[in-house]
Amino acid sequence: MAHVSPPPTLVIRPQEDDVPRWRRWLTLALFWLASLIVAVAVTWVWRENVPANGAAQLRTALDQANALQQRLAVLERAQQVATAANADLQREIGQRQEEIAGLRADLAFYSSLTRADAGRDGLAVQALSLAGERDNPRLFHFTVTLTQNLKPGQVASGQVRLDVRGTRAGKLVTVAWPDLVADTNAKGMGFSFKYFQQIKGTLLLPDGFAPDGVRVEADAGTEFGKSSRDFEWGDVLATPGETHAGESK
Repeated sequence: MAHVSPPPTLVIRPQEDDVPRWRRWLTLALFWLASLIVAVAVTWVWRENVPANGAAQLRTALDQANALQQRLAVLERAQQVATAANADLQREIGQRQEEIAGLRADLAFYSSLTRADAGRDGLAVQALSLAGERDNPRLFHFTVTLTQNLKPGQVASGQVRLDVRGTRAGKLVTVAWPDLVADTNAKGMGFSFKYFQQIKGTLLLPDGFAPDGVRVEADAGTEFGKSSRDFEWGDVLATPGETHAGESK
């Protein structure tokens, strides 16, 4: 019988630490010392570069920035107000210039009636103006100016009427005064003046009617006679809402 040797006995022993414990403590101490040096250096650099009253200066700068921002907002608002006021002023100047031009035209007209060398004319249709309504495209306000200087100081009286010519359904038609004022018995509007008068009234055009022109007829009887004049629609049509001052003399 063969002889078998017993298996070797295994013995487990703790491994000796290759690094001594004092070296590890020394390493930790060196790391702590290095971090302390860095902290001291950072603190020294910050104190050297940042003044002692840095926080106060920062608050002052912020206050100044806020004040400048508020001042800028005030200036922007003032600029907006000035721009709006300037626009209103320009519109007002434009309106006044239009009024002045109208007054000059009226003055020239009145002067022509009273000049010593003015021709002596009987009843005359001097002018016509029309103004449409914004809410009703068929409704128009008219102003007829009548004059006479043939017999100064004497009263010319009678009636004036308007007839409008144009197209309807592709045909040329004339709408007479009674149809324009919706009164079949109407013969015209009365007038009575010594030198001139502006007669105001309203016209209502038929539906589907496109106007081209207006004929104004004035009749003052046998003493002053009759007068008529034709106007192109586009020449006498004013802007909607425009008013015309008038008087009788």
